[in-house]
Amino acid sequence: MNTQRQVVPTAPISYPPPVPIEIEKKYRLTKKQRDELLRRLPEIGATPHGEVFEENTLYGGESLEPGRCVLRLRRVGDSAILTYKERFPSTEYIKRQREDETSIGDADALEAILDALGFAPALLYEKRRATWRLRDAEIVIDELPFGLFMEIEASEPEIKKIERKLAIKGLRAESATYPQLTRLHGKPYGSVIEARFGEE
Repeated sequence: MNTQRQVVPTAPISYPPPVPIEIEKKYRLTKKQRDELLRRLPEIGATPHGEVFEENTLYGGESLEPGRCVLRLRRVGDSAILTYKERFPSTEYIKRQREDETSIGDADALEAILDALGFAPALLYEKRRATWRLRDAEIVIDELPFGLFMEIEASEPEIKKIERKLAIKGLRAESATYPQLTRLHGKPYGSVIEARFGEE
């Protein structure tokens, strides 16, 4: 008796897409250090990529673990970006976190959707950001109502290399996030803590 074995094709095993990981280090700046940075960045080959004013609204909700997870709506002019961040535990100044973001066509409509889903604004902070690029690294100089900062986003070896090239005396790493600093320095308006430039 001749029997043939039937081979049933199987669907390829699907794996979740890789999680985008952001690696960055933040530094607190004096005005003198900021001015020195603006001189040094072109000297080490960095190129400017514009300056923007941002309004950042962070939301709270049952599914968001305070201090670890962030849901942020960032408005820049007529455009907006929705970002989800989840920080991995670390005792180092170089932070690693999951970051997913997407452009939003109608920020007001998104706010209504977030409200319907049970997410409510908890923090709001304004920021002026100047962006520079050096190869694959992004270097930003931020001005917030509570201070001046620099962030370097790159691989860990590249961050350390840029630090050495900049050679800024007394450069101090900052472990607190902007949301944490907003809670510390902002003013409460109802259920929202705000840090705006008009209230410095």
